[in-house]
Amino acid sequence: MDRRVFLVFFVVSLFAVYASGDGDFTTYGDDMIIRQVVNTTEKYGSHFGAFMRKFGKFYASQKEHDYRFSVFKANMLRAKRHQKLDPSAVHGVTRFSDMTSLEFRRHLGLRSRLRFPSDAGKAEILPTDDLPRDFDWREHGAVTEVKDQGTCGSCWSFSTTGALEGANFLATGKLESLSEQQLVDCDHECDPESQGSCDAGCNGGLMNSAFEYTLKAGGLMREKDYPYTGNDTGSCKFDKNKVVASVRNFSVVSLDEDQIAANLVKSGPLAVALNAVYMQTYVGGVSCPYVCSKRLNHGVLLVGYGAAGYSETRKTKKPYWIIKNSWGPEWGENGYYKICKGHNVCGVDSMVSAVVAVDRH
Repeated sequence: MDRRVFLVFFVVSLFAVYASGDGDFTTYGDDMIIRQVVNTTEKYGSHFGAFMRKFGKFYASQKEHDYRFSVFKANMLRAKRHQKLDPSAVHGVTRFSDMTSLEFRRHLGLRSRLRFPSDAGKAEILPTDDLPRDFDWREHGAVTEVKDQGTCGSCWSFSTTGALEGANFLATGKLESLSEQQLVDCDHECDPESQGSCDAGCNGGLMNSAFEYTLKAGGLMREKDYPYTGNDTGSCKFDKNKVVASVRNFSVVSLDEDQIAANLVKSGPLAVALNAVYMQTYVGGVSCPYVCSKRLNHGVLLVGYGAAGYSETRKTKKPYWIIKNSWGPEWGENGYYKICKGHNVCGVDSMVSAVVAVDRH
């Protein structure tokens, strides 16, 4: 698109966000959501009540209730902006609708300034001529259930375990749910050339550093043997005798999307990073925003791709990545996020890693 045409469209879109009046309701799955947010306090109030009931929200005082209602209204305006700028997805009420931006960031946790470990190789260039049109590792048994990181900034650990779970499945034929808490408690892997670049529990980390830790430690325990607590106040309880998945090697994948797809098909689910700004209000559909920062702040798991996600608004079909998130199954599409392939939308192609597991049998 010509840059001048784009800028005109962008300004008009923003104006439309603030100028449009009452919106309407539609259904997405079984839930009532706001496709275009209304402006009246009365309707906001009914939405807020429905939000509280759906997500089991309870506030200790009237003052807290009123404050959360004000945050909710601000987030409805944010959802409305996102809907205008990302019309191929559906934006509205989510579990994060009463949270400020600062509170929402506690559900992220990627320390994107960290460097790749020096022994993280580059993935080999793979042939791409015969890639399947659509592919989803969930259909092949390589993906565990959707988990929930809570208010701990440990997204990086869930991305790490997800990739190793898939790689371990390919190596052993067994799908094991691995321990994020082991990484939160025990992984303090650092880049000696970059001050303050250590994995730091709920204060963030990086998937490749976690692979480095796992390689050195000898592997990860099962989640049931080292369960997730959602905090980093405990001591390391790693028991090497209970390791069930180990890293043989890991590599950084090319920014080329065909290579990302080829590595996904060959190596299993991939650890990726993206900018999560649109995810706070995401309800479903294929997210393909006109404008999105590529500043990476959230670690997720790439499990597949689709050739054609239909956009009613854009009257076109968009190829997309299938992303497993770590905010529980009630968020998004049963815990998953679809984001456009092409043009490195929200930085999703910028930090991609593949891991190979040891065959322990």
